[in-house]
Amino acid sequence: MMALYTTQAHVTGGRAGHGETSDGLLKVDLAMPKELGGPGGATNPEQLFAIGYAACFESAVRFVARKQKLPLRDAAVTATVSLLPNGEGFKLGVALAAETKGLDQAAAEALVSEAHKICPYSNAVRGNVDVALSVKAA
Repeated sequence: MMALYTTQAHVTGGRAGHGETSDGLLKVDLAMPKELGGPGGATNPEQLFAIGYAACFESAVRFVARKQKLPLRDAAVTATVSLLPNGEGFKLGVALAAETKGLDQAAAEALVSEAHKICPYSNAVRGNVDVALSVKAA
């Protein structure tokens, strides 16, 4: 299968390190959050995942709305990512809260459900990460 887009990131130092994308557009220092006993003061993998998932999911919402010719005027997505214990290791939990303008509640819920079927992040985590969806239509 031919890739539509490929990117690359390099990290040294893990959660207390530094990461950069190969094109140099993203350069980020990483730190263990205070809640996990670290110093905080820099981003962490869960925050980066939350930003990426929210952006990708909102794009999927807009894509489905255009495809279905829905009167969506605006949308926003908040992704809440939790690091959870999993036996000897860890796992993620995600809650996606979508907000739409221009649709009634039922249409907004159907739209978000369809977006969840096509979003690359949703497809990547399906069966591995519990994802809770909520929708607020206005």
